[in-house]
Amino acid sequence: MTVLHPRAYTVTVIWTLGLLFLGSIVHATESSLACPDWPTCFGTMVPEMTGGVFWEHLHRLVAGGLVLMFALGTWLAKRETSERPWIFRASLAGVGLLLVQSVFGGLTVIYQLPDLVSTTHLSLAFIFLSLATVLAVATNGTTGPGGPPKIEGFGHGNGRKLTIYAGVAAGSVFIQSVLGALVRHTDGGMSCPDVPLCLGQVVPPLVNVQITSHFLHRLMAIVATVAVLWLYAWAVRAEVPTRVKRWAMAAVGLVLVQVALGVISVLTFLAIPPVSIHTLVAAALLSLLVALATLGSRASVYIQEPELLPAR
Repeated sequence: MTVLHPRAYTVTVIWTLGLLFLGSIVHATESSLACPDWPTCFGTMVPEMTGGVFWEHLHRLVAGGLVLMFALGTWLAKRETSERPWIFRASLAGVGLLLVQSVFGGLTVIYQLPDLVSTTHLSLAFIFLSLATVLAVATNGTTGPGGPPKIEGFGHGNGRKLTIYAGVAAGSVFIQSVLGALVRHTDGGMSCPDVPLCLGQVVPPLVNVQITSHFLHRLMAIVATVAVLWLYAWAVRAEVPTRVKRWAMAAVGLVLVQVALGVISVLTFLAIPPVSIHTLVAAALLSLLVALATLGSRASVYIQEPELLPAR
């Protein structure tokens, strides 16, 4: 396998992170309807890039570039991964996901930002980021036709444990992110204007979707933090590669930054920089945890099925 293939997936992950960051800026600057039509902007693909149009149309252009980049990775997967056909099938699923994502992006404009459609749009972006991360890790370091890449440094059973612990943490972060999307699109960011309490109470009156989603978002932040700390505590004691320990430590750092940004977002009345970076850090944390889970899965395949490796 050539090096271009895994690079295409890696660039896709980075590109998706940038797109999520841009999308957060679009919402934070209230530019979501700066282009009142879709897929054109004021009837053209080259509108005047000023004000909110700059952010909204730039977001669309970057999204188009993402489709092209992932299409390249899918084409290369068809040519270069005949020994692992699941990679091509997963890539095709990713293409389909991008198309659905694009349709939901258009619907958010056509129907004037309905809450559930906008929330689904962001949730699909996180799902695609996770899929791209799996593909990037799965195709990185392949030794050649005949079997999966060799993963060394794992003690017996630790690959499977890493997949479980990182997978649980990733699932928690994903649920928290979906709740965060609901908070964003229902304008519930200031429903709990105090920290760490909510309306002066540990459990506020859950009388509407804004307060409920905001409270659940905070609650899931605690769950996700505990899951990441558990993963790190296990990794530092377990027989795993050094990079796993480092990535687990990085995950802890991202969690702490994420919590701080959440607090700052409330205290600054949803200022654009902390709110936008808050989304970016959540996406980066999710991608990192998915990468760890995928790495553990690769290690499990190598340890349990050594006969799949190419003969020396």
